[in-house]
Amino acid sequence: MALGSQTPGKQGLYDPANEHDSCGVGFVANIKGEKSPAIIAQGLQLLVNLDHRGAVGADPTVGDGAGCLIQTPDALLRDWAEKTGVKLPPPGRYAVAMCFLPRDAGARDVVVKRFEHFIRVEGQQLIGWRDVPVETDGLGNTVLESMPLIRQAIVGQGTRIKDQDAFERKILAIRKQTQNPLEALARRHKKPEIVDFYMPSFSTRTVVYKGLLLAPSVGSFYKDLRNPLTQSAIALVHQRFSTNTFPSWKLAHPYRFIAHNGEINTVRGNVNWMNARRRTMESDLLGPDLDKMWPLIPHGQSDTASLDNALELLIAGGYPIAHAMMMLIPEAWAGNPLMDAKRKAFYEYHAALLEPWDGPAAIAFTDGRQIGATLDRNGLRPARFIVTDDDLVILASESGVLPVPEEKIVRKWRLQPGKMLLIDLEEGRIVEDEEIKRSLAEAQPYDEWLKEAQFKLSELPYFPEDLTRTANDTAALLDRQQAFGYTQEDIQLSSTLGS
Repeated sequence: MALGSQTPGKQGLYDPANEHDSCGVGFVANIKGEKSPAIIAQGLQLLVNLDHRGAVGADPTVGDGAGCLIQTPDALLRDWAEKTGVKLPPPGRYAVAMCFLPRDAGARDVVVKRFEHFIRVEGQQLIGWRDVPVETDGLGNTVLESMPLIRQAIVGQGTRIKDQDAFERKILAIRKQTQNPLEALARRHKKPEIVDFYMPSFSTRTVVYKGLLLAPSVGSFYKDLRNPLTQSAIALVHQRFSTNTFPSWKLAHPYRFIAHNGEINTVRGNVNWMNARRRTMESDLLGPDLDKMWPLIPHGQSDTASLDNALELLIAGGYPIAHAMMMLIPEAWAGNPLMDAKRKAFYEYHAALLEPWDGPAAIAFTDGRQIGATLDRNGLRPARFIVTDDDLVILASESGVLPVPEEKIVRKWRLQPGKMLLIDLEEGRIVEDEEIKRSLAEAQPYDEWLKEAQFKLSELPYFPEDLTRTANDTAALLDRQQAFGYTQEDIQLSSTLGS
């Protein structure tokens, strides 16, 4: 199997469930949301300066992967549309699916037909396919052997879609239906290359350029990133250092919403609990499309890919990205006497809905409208940022990633455990941690909801009867064991351990 193609199955000491990353992450953002090629160039330079945080194999031309996430380059795509004679809808009414297609023509034909089928079935319009221009000079043979065919599918919004957010939810359903059954599809067609199909991004707001590349190669490989028509107000970059993993094109960062430095050490429990909620989970916004998306978190992904899947579900369900990140990566709230009561109620309420994804982890995130970063409550991964007098925010795993004169820096600080940095590109300002969490905590009466729904042992009525008199009553004991969910296996095991 070629390095960077499909991940092998569980064998020996290797299990794809143990895929983890520990890497370099950073972003450059214009606070006012002003798009330019300069932001992308600075992001790529930041990535180059994080090169030492990535891994390199025995072949010095092969790393663990790197990438860059930007806002949808509308001017670039309009130039393509004009040259190819297709009509491109207004921004926000078309989506770009960045696709890693199988090199095998037969497998590629199967997945393309499947993708186009679900675009049509879900009432959306395929505008056309665009070949992503790449420059392969300088890439090693190992990388070239595993390199997918990289194309972009431009998908127009259907007539029944009411707004951009609804369109985002619909294309999520298309992507899930296309990608989730690929293993079964590969077995049915006897073409294992089918599972190589992957969509790094499919959105109306952002595009991800990534691959099994070294940090300096991202900008040279993807010609789009050097095109003056490609403009963005953000550039989220990542250099991967993987642990317990096989490097591959699809496991490079950024993912659709996040890039991550560290590990999610609770990922197995998080994924299991997410799967356990299948029969009880529902959404007014997603409606019947929710049932089309299972599994929400496919098996065999890295911890970051799993977290990204959980985040995209919450966002599709209507949660703002900052709210969703507070649910997934909460502060240390239990037993904290200094925390505001309303904020503590916010976390306690959401703890009953979703388990924390604990690190150590530093996570940068964006939905194309806001960009930010947060540390988990352990705070064991570095993330430092500066704000300049020309409205730039530069955040990275370490200081000094870009040469900025000291006199231009108006603020210099670091992320602290459980804290969040958020830049709202539409409002053109930095939203401070205290404001984010106060506004979300006060948005709903979480403390009242807890009082209505919780029952605490200390608040239960007092029974003076000596309940120990029934300890030897076999029938009464059996009733209580059944009431508390004991099974025959539990009883037999406790008896065995007791003896």
